[in-house]
Amino acid sequence: MSEALSQVPLTSYLLVGLILFSVGLYGALTKRNAVIVLLSIELMLNAVNINLVAFAKHGLYPGITGQIFSLFTITIAAAEVAVGVAILMALYRNRGTVQVDKMDLMKR
Repeated sequence: MSEALSQVPLTSYLLVGLILFSVGLYGALTKRNAVIVLLSIELMLNAVNINLVAFAKHGLYPGITGQIFSLFTITIAAAEVAVGVAILMALYRNRGTVQVDKMDLMKR
């Protein structure tokens, strides 16, 4: 089984990471719903995790450094989701919407 996993080239991992990051970037820049924007940021972070693990596996010195950095990234992503959802809930309670362009409390 490990022989089949070692046969996957680095470009395949990078291509999947590129597609995920592109979809996440498109969603973060074009969508108006704040929940979709948070999900798009999560997609971009997962693309970074794929690249970290791929470079740790196929890099100059293969090891577990990519997996360790991915765990830190997942931890940061979980904290970002917790804070982001709490802010969205507070804004929805006050404004009645989760549309990004309607959230202009700091402008006044």
